[in-house]
Amino acid sequence: MPEFDDLPFEERMAAIGRLADAALERYDLPDGAAATLINVSENATYRVDVPGSGARWALRVHRERYHSRNGIASELAWLSALRADGAVITPIPVPGRDGELIQLVSHPDLPRPRHVVLSGWEAGEEPDEDAQDLRGPFEVLGEITARMHHHVRDWKKPAGFERFTWDFETTLGSRPHWGSWRDGMGLTPRIEELFARTVERIGARLERFGKAPERFNLVHCDMRLANLLIDGDVTKVIDFDDCGFSYLMYDCATTVSFFEHRPEVPELIAAWVRGYRRAAELPEEDEAEIPTFVMLRRLLLVAWIGSHSETELAQSQGVEYTRQTVDLCERYLADFA
Repeated sequence: MPEFDDLPFEERMAAIGRLADAALERYDLPDGAAATLINVSENATYRVDVPGSGARWALRVHRERYHSRNGIASELAWLSALRADGAVITPIPVPGRDGELIQLVSHPDLPRPRHVVLSGWEAGEEPDEDAQDLRGPFEVLGEITARMHHHVRDWKKPAGFERFTWDFETTLGSRPHWGSWRDGMGLTPRIEELFARTVERIGARLERFGKAPERFNLVHCDMRLANLLIDGDVTKVIDFDDCGFSYLMYDCATTVSFFEHRPEVPELIAAWVRGYRRAAELPEEDEAEIPTFVMLRRLLLVAWIGSHSETELAQSQGVEYTRQTVDLCERYLADFA
């Protein structure tokens, strides 16, 4: 009988879905609550509905051997503090029947238990990344990001707080969280050589940029429009699974994830900067280095696509994403000699 990790992707997801159904028993939910898969990335995320009631929650089944239980608890501590302190509206974690926010759930179809978190469902719609003019949403993104950065500077982290660090070594260097960029889809010897020169240039610039506290701190690390919810006049932030210690300007780079090559990106980043400066100071030297973080994020996503090739998002990008990265690297090397 094959090992679980060797099963086809669809079979593994079906088994995780059965675990998600079992996890619902851990919570004080109404009869008839059912889980529907809505997203697979690092984790599997489900919408939980009670037919006919309108009640709804989000259930996340965590990928194993990724974040520790303490790491997940640290994520929940920060997003809860952001909401409690009025910095931004975030999802509200729901405790299980035993009072714990993090449940460890087993199922006979999986070899090991998984950590599971239930949160209240936040109303709202994500902005459309294909809209004609995204400058307004990007200004909102910038302002919200600045509020989050301001909050974390004064927030006293709980004892034992633990999140990943996203610096050069853990993104494009020798200890990458998402695998090596060299394993991206469709690399040729010429592309690999170009990417290697770009990675070297990024590393040198980040070494000069440094990790002073005003430049490197706890950040969201995935501030895409897909992780915003617009509910009338209120904007909410979701999906803190990647949050960790990184460069503050990396949050800007993540806003253009997967479409860094589009011609309107410089204008969108300028809108983000305008929004940011409505809520916090942004030194010109830090703004000037944003292209380095965009390039870092782009190559990190080349690695992510290569190591997550079974996911719908990775398949939607594929080899073409690598090819489109070539022009970005050439321009970056020319502009940042």
